[in-house]
Amino acid sequence: MKILISGTAGFIGFSLAKKLLRKNLEIIGIDNHNDYYDPKLKEARVKILIKNSNYKHIKINIADKVSVDQIFDNYRPEVVVNLAAQAGVRYSIENPLAYINSNIQGFINILEGCRHYEVSNLIYASSSSVYGSNTSIPFNVHQNVDHPLSLYAATKKSNELMAHTYSHLYKLPTTGLRFFTVYGPWGRPDMALFKFTKNIILGEPIEVFNYGNHKRDFTYIDDITEGLWRIINKPATPNPDWNSNKPDPGSSNAPWRIYNIGNSKPINLMDYIKAIENTLNKKAIIQFLPLQAGDVEATYADVNNLIKDFNYKPITDIEDGISNFVAWYKAFYKI
Repeated sequence: MKILISGTAGFIGFSLAKKLLRKNLEIIGIDNHNDYYDPKLKEARVKILIKNSNYKHIKINIADKVSVDQIFDNYRPEVVVNLAAQAGVRYSIENPLAYINSNIQGFINILEGCRHYEVSNLIYASSSSVYGSNTSIPFNVHQNVDHPLSLYAATKKSNELMAHTYSHLYKLPTTGLRFFTVYGPWGRPDMALFKFTKNIILGEPIEVFNYGNHKRDFTYIDDITEGLWRIINKPATPNPDWNSNKPDPGSSNAPWRIYNIGNSKPINLMDYIKAIENTLNKKAIIQFLPLQAGDVEATYADVNNLIKDFNYKPITDIEDGISNFVAWYKAFYKI
């Protein structure tokens, strides 16, 4: 199987590529290596991947249609996993055009490539942020998600709608995964675990928003990549029970599906910090701050559809996940 993965210099893309290379699959990885966070971390990830002869890395921006078309024409992938995106809720308030270029223009280029080169399965990253102002938890894919609180969330909801159009018009199987706060080794420096670990080690304050009252459905990276692997092997199909008089937001009469992928065990942020402190054997200096624009107070994934369709649910507990991250962090930064 030949698989195109976008965003392989990024956290999830890199982790998925590593997993698939261990299965002796042929991987074409693309990434623009932008400077949203330290490019040296991205380059370190790619250096690991290119050691494998089954991996080919091309530095392109998915917003560049000509480059994307060339990739599809040259490599003719059977499966595409689109993980390239401009990430970050707060950053989308400051730099909205970055999200339109990458998450909208880039995604339509991927869809067009899949359409014209008869890709058999497209999987793409959505986000738990699409639930927006919804406070009915646990979040499930049958709920309305028309009230995003950030442009980032709006672009991810747009991706789901764009994918549905291509599934309907061209019978392209598409599956969107709403990731819930992914963490683990090789994670993103803009995420809480990375920031908290760094500052606690350095004896510097950590910023804790919403005065520590956040709850997050933290999901370990290996659980995410296992879910992706199962979906790679099972393309979306139409829901035979879909009713146009009572349309289900999570499925369709087209080969289009949406799934939550989260640990389904929300953790209070202060308990998360406590677990980091215990792993580091060092107390945090905490600076409490108000809720930030675009943030939601709690996330909690209902993963019943994932269990039903793939016999799968993330299982890694928070203590093990944090311990694995801290071990990686200390080794990578030679602490």
